[in-house]
Amino acid sequence: MPFAKFVFKPGIDKEGTNYSNEGGWFDADKVRFRKGRPERIGGWEKNSSNTFVGTCRKINVYSTASQSQYNILGTHKKLYAQEGTTFNDITPIRLTTSAGDATFSASDGDATITVTESGHGAVKGDFVTFSDAATLGGNITATVLNQEYEIDTIVDANSYKIEAKDTSGATVTANSSDTGNGGSSTVAAYQLNVGLDVYVPYSGFGSGAWSSGTWGESPALSLTNQLRLWSLDSFGDDTIAAPRNGTIYYWDESVGVGTRAVAASSLAGASDVPTAVFQIMMSDIDRHVIAFGCNAIGSSTIDPLLVRFSDAESAVDWTPTATNSAGGVQLSTGSKIIGAMQTRQEILIWTDVGIVSMRFVGAPFIFSFNEVATGMSLISPNAAATSNNTVFFMDNGAFYQYAGSAQRLQCSVLDHVFGDFNYSQSFKVFAAPIPQHNEIIWFYPSASSNEVDKYVTYNYLEKSWSIGTTGDGFTRTAWNPAYVLDNPIAAGKLDTTDNNYLYNHEVGHSADGSSFTAFIESSDFDLDPDGERFMFISKIIPDLEYRGSDDTANTVNFVIKGRNYPLESLSTLQTVAVTPNSTFTNTRARSRQSAIRIENTADNFGWRLGDLRLELRQDGKR
Repeated sequence: MPFAKFVFKPGIDKEGTNYSNEGGWFDADKVRFRKGRPERIGGWEKNSSNTFVGTCRKINVYSTASQSQYNILGTHKKLYAQEGTTFNDITPIRLTTSAGDATFSASDGDATITVTESGHGAVKGDFVTFSDAATLGGNITATVLNQEYEIDTIVDANSYKIEAKDTSGATVTANSSDTGNGGSSTVAAYQLNVGLDVYVPYSGFGSGAWSSGTWGESPALSLTNQLRLWSLDSFGDDTIAAPRNGTIYYWDESVGVGTRAVAASSLAGASDVPTAVFQIMMSDIDRHVIAFGCNAIGSSTIDPLLVRFSDAESAVDWTPTATNSAGGVQLSTGSKIIGAMQTRQEILIWTDVGIVSMRFVGAPFIFSFNEVATGMSLISPNAAATSNNTVFFMDNGAFYQYAGSAQRLQCSVLDHVFGDFNYSQSFKVFAAPIPQHNEIIWFYPSASSNEVDKYVTYNYLEKSWSIGTTGDGFTRTAWNPAYVLDNPIAAGKLDTTDNNYLYNHEVGHSADGSSFTAFIESSDFDLDPDGERFMFISKIIPDLEYRGSDDTANTVNFVIKGRNYPLESLSTLQTVAVTPNSTFTNTRARSRQSAIRIENTADNFGWRLGDLRLELRQDGKR
């Protein structure tokens, strides 16, 4: 009986049907292609056992001149500077009240404390730290009050509620009623307002929170009523940071991780610093801080097409004069800036209708602005990545690359991605480059999910695509290739709590010490071109490379599936357990069409598929 060698075409192809894609791969999860062969992706492990608060959607990794290394994380609730394994809270303070302005009320047997503070400006979920407070309601001691609290309920513009806790986080109830107390020296320090963990795509009636404006009002997007997206960049040894629709903040590394970031406008020499921006970055050649979509000088309203830049070597001098290089340009096409990215020789700016190239040209114009592409945009501010001197980005319905000109990528899983996509949460999409594997991954939310739950991978050297899900602990919300480190790092969650972790990727073969399922499944194949005859698979000779372990008990399952007609569901005909010592296995699998699935869930080894051989013969129709 003849053996048939099966060498399937590289990449996943879901643009046709399973049957029409004969000779190719049709489905996969946590499998990549390298030199045309499918293999299990690398594993991951926690960067630190410590957690941080809020969903992180931006990470900046950098080293200082003294070789100190920092990971700056922006979440929808906090701003962190990770040094070593510790996440240090550097969230800016937006308001510190005068002593005695904040008073407390408690009821006997209740842990709820009502805080009265005229014009507090807080929103639900904000963080406030009290100091110099006195004992309230018996059990509510000064130690209980003088710590950080997350605001549970906004009562009105002058009061809100918190839940009393001890320093371990355990709830504390008052054993007597007490109103308007807490001492005359209480000081409240309010952190920057939190943002949403849900994307609001546009302004208009109903887009804001209930009672956020007057009847019939169409609230504009603001710092607090949209998905919290940070832009982060290093400025020498320091960090510049800005939440979308917020102001620019500056963290001085020299004063240490115990000191919070402050508004750049509060620093010495500050002049006309933008107070509201979409995005910021520092230009790498000339060291200007650039704001994309920001308020004009003398205005507090964002001009969504305005680009402004500071004086060179300054993060705080934004006033154009005859003796500095600060300035600004309003882009002439489109209605708003979506995002911007620094590349090797230029900065790319995506508007809602095209791409503008921003290049440093020196005095007197400082920067030139030229439209380099039209008819395409960016599906989210973080949906572009650069690798191999090329920018790859995801638009609303297609993928592109840019290397001097924009070209649409031929994508064999296009309908799979955009046919099952939650456009209402599109700003959660982010690109994740893995240069050592020539890959760009786009993580995105499927139609049935409000959070990222799927991904699509492009190998730009081999021009092949793969797909997958975020199951088995692979939920990610931000990524950085971390060139100054050994491995890429990513932010993600393990469960539905607010505990978030940072992970090192391409480490080992496990999901932080646990197993994860990786599989790839072929399209249907049959015995003859017309698919008339039934086939009988009587023997399988696997070809597999095992990685990372010498254990001869390591098992990868080869699953033979079959069906008689294209619209029937595939059924499992036989499962063959393949170990490093396997030679061949006799099988009894009969069908008109068959497919092969290779899968495993072990956490201690990887695998790479070679050439599969099957012994086939014609079989009767009965």
